[in-house]
Amino acid sequence: MKKRKKKISKNSLKKNMELLLLTLPAIIVYFIFSYIPMFGVIIAFKDYKAPKGILGSAWNGIENFKFFFTSQDAWRITRNTVGYALIFIAINLIAGVFVALLLYEVRSKKALKFYQTSMMLPRFLSWVIVGYITYTFLSPTMGIINQVIQFFGGQSIDWYSKVSAWPWILVITNTWKVIGLNCIMYYAALMGVDKAYFEAAQIDGANRLQQIIHISIPSIKPLMIVLTLLAFGNIFRGDFGLFYVIPRDVGVLYPATDIIDTYVYRGLRTGNLGTTAAVGLFQSLVGFVMIVTMNGIVRKVEPESSLF
Repeated sequence: MKKRKKKISKNSLKKNMELLLLTLPAIIVYFIFSYIPMFGVIIAFKDYKAPKGILGSAWNGIENFKFFFTSQDAWRITRNTVGYALIFIAINLIAGVFVALLLYEVRSKKALKFYQTSMMLPRFLSWVIVGYITYTFLSPTMGIINQVIQFFGGQSIDWYSKVSAWPWILVITNTWKVIGLNCIMYYAALMGVDKAYFEAAQIDGANRLQQIIHISIPSIKPLMIVLTLLAFGNIFRGDFGLFYVIPRDVGVLYPATDIIDTYVYRGLRTGNLGTTAAVGLFQSLVGFVMIVTMNGIVRKVEPESSLF
């Protein structure tokens, strides 16, 4: 039996040799840039000194983790990272599906291309450009919003010192940038739905809203679950460009704009590698646990929509 299995395995290897050779460069690149750097994780458990190097630095157990979790920053950056991630997941899901359903109702091809292009365009802009666009609107002196406020007799607002406004600014900016790709994916899924379902529903007297509820949304539900599941895997990982470039790293805004990624970046700038490595490891472990947990829940509720 074992000999037979070995023979089948060898035959399968020879049969797929061309495909294996094609994947070899990707495997090598992945190994070099994704697995070898994981050796650096041990910095999280060391009192890292640059002159001594990673191996020469002394071990300090979980002191780096203790330092982070007992600091005043731990709760703030954890709250911001997870809070914004949950808001983005909900808004991106609802807005993406809603806009896709609206696009599905557009019959003019020219109008459809215009809407899709105009919504996709922000996706290709870097956060640096988006940051300057945002500053054009929010500048304390020459910002468009302040000029409108002054035109109507109001007092200009220094947005870069107004902490309470930034959760709204970040959510609006993120939605504006990512809505295009999300709605295009849901729209593509809608295009794959058999038109016969809608025709049968019309014959039975179903109006447009009933068709959306009973045909369109159930048809794209697997895609909604997969995208949400993947998003939950990054619930402990914020968009560095959004949270660093848009608020311009203004210290007074940290209560509303500081997340784990920006905290780690500042730690790297100051040479505090031990604590930043500990925070990065904590971030990766929680993200891994989240995606495995969510996938387990989906696998029990709807096995066909789970990732693995």
